[in-house]
Amino acid sequence: MGHLNLPPSKRGARQWRLLDLITAALFAIVIVFFLFVFTPLGDSLAASGRQTLLLSSNADPKQRHRLVTVVETGHHHQPIEACSADAVDHMPCEDPRRNSQLSREMNFYRERHCPLPEETPLCLIPPPDGYKIPVQWPESLHKIWHRNMPHNKIAERKGHQGWMKLEGPYFIFPGGGTMFPDGAVQYIEKLGQYIPISGGTLRTALDMGCGVASFGGYLLNEGILTMSFAPRDSHKSQIQFALERGIPAFVAMLGTRRLPFPAFSFDLMHCSRCLIPFTAYNATYFIEVDRLLRPGGYLVISGPPVEWANQDKEWADLQAVARALCYELIVVDGNTAVWKKPIDLCLPNQNEFGLQLCDESDVPSAAWYFKLKKCVSRMSSVKGEFAVGRISKWPARLTTAPSRALVMKNGIDVFEADTRRWARRVAYYKNSLNLKLGTSAVRNIMDMNAFFGGFAAALKADPMWVMNVVPARKLSTLSVIYDRGLIGVYHDWCEPFSTYPRTYDFIHVTDIESLLKNPGSSKNRCNLVDLMVEMDRILRPKGTVVIRDSPEVIDKVARIARAVRWTATIHEKEPESNGREKILVATKTFWKLPSASH
Repeated sequence: MGHLNLPPSKRGARQWRLLDLITAALFAIVIVFFLFVFTPLGDSLAASGRQTLLLSSNADPKQRHRLVTVVETGHHHQPIEACSADAVDHMPCEDPRRNSQLSREMNFYRERHCPLPEETPLCLIPPPDGYKIPVQWPESLHKIWHRNMPHNKIAERKGHQGWMKLEGPYFIFPGGGTMFPDGAVQYIEKLGQYIPISGGTLRTALDMGCGVASFGGYLLNEGILTMSFAPRDSHKSQIQFALERGIPAFVAMLGTRRLPFPAFSFDLMHCSRCLIPFTAYNATYFIEVDRLLRPGGYLVISGPPVEWANQDKEWADLQAVARALCYELIVVDGNTAVWKKPIDLCLPNQNEFGLQLCDESDVPSAAWYFKLKKCVSRMSSVKGEFAVGRISKWPARLTTAPSRALVMKNGIDVFEADTRRWARRVAYYKNSLNLKLGTSAVRNIMDMNAFFGGFAAALKADPMWVMNVVPARKLSTLSVIYDRGLIGVYHDWCEPFSTYPRTYDFIHVTDIESLLKNPGSSKNRCNLVDLMVEMDRILRPKGTVVIRDSPEVIDKVARIARAVRWTATIHEKEPESNGREKILVATKTFWKLPSASH
């Protein structure tokens, strides 16, 4: 056959089309590279890939249910499989892939959004490659292992502001922040000119949009216990860094719902360039701050809009809202403003924002998936007893039965009995069970069913802090915990907790099976296997779990403990205690993914 001769014009057109395709492909590759490396979309796409890998495990709900059943019965003799290496920092309820599909109005998409249990893979989160047992407190305040969370973005973006920097095998924390690049200590000394930082008047603080939580870390020197929070965002792992340092923190976003705290809990509320638009949506966010701030407490805002160039209207609005609620503006020092909340409720009928009191039917401390309200929370009839300046100073308030204990019948007597009971129990834990409480090996502790916070109160002399969790469906005793000068959150244990993996050294729970039920019901809403897999997710390798329950429940827990790779022993309760309890003590083994999976 002879060659086919094309006209010159046709041959040129085909060649140009080929060049166009090659050029377009190269251009597309460059765009994708920039999206991945330099934009939040890259973070979201990467998270999407991680989630796809994660969901490949146990994708069949029926298969998952069968696995749960055999683990519960002890017929599953192999440990539960490991999740993918890409899941090392997975938080089920703060997954960017899922949340990016949601509404951006009032930052709804950055709040908690949990998968259904059957959509959650039943696998154990592995540590990252090169993970080491964390640096111990108090050294951890200043440095942590880089390999434990090798996320360099904050150090690169915020290093010049003193947040953190990479130095050899460590991340180093000079103690700075965006509004205090010279260090938190100097900043706290400045605030001490205007508010009673020292002396025990202030005990509980909330740091909103905390960065790596240096402010809360250095307030500990003053006896002030700070709950720090920030959302999962483009900086990556702010809260993970805070907890690795040994500073109380959890993941949260002030968006469409109340924060998971009771009313009038914090003596001090702080925002250092937290970028919360306090006056937006008819001052809804300022009203939430007011709900949480104890009467007589202090509000500190540093950064915009306080006397910030080009933000005159926002600054004027912020002052107007504070005036409407009769807050006293104590000082404006540069870009830092300090207000004091009145001890008595003050809301003039005519105010610049048209603010009104909530109905009598509103429960100010209801805060688990509870929508923000555009009304001002009322104080109870015992308001004078929990105002700053009237409540006992720290540490006396730890053992003083607060009036809010009357949330239950004979609450004051129950409080005092609970305090004595936990003093006995913790002494038994230390002396007879040889737990590491009180040593430098234990810094971050969680009590999953805290009631009045008696367990945490019994540890008052130890160099640790306790996240006291009050189950959302149980009696609302969290306000008592805050009145004692302790901290905690509401949570439903049929959902994952809002923290990164490997953030607690020690987890304690009494009556674990009650966490799975509705009050007064014998039917479980969720299963013990999922709960213990979640406990494993948030526990550090070599961390300790202590579970108190009936012998039957402890036997079931022991079977599941083998499946989640814990080594467990069962002990008798302390001799003075009544009831049928037994105590399971477990240690999370330090296992790693096989090298072939990397």
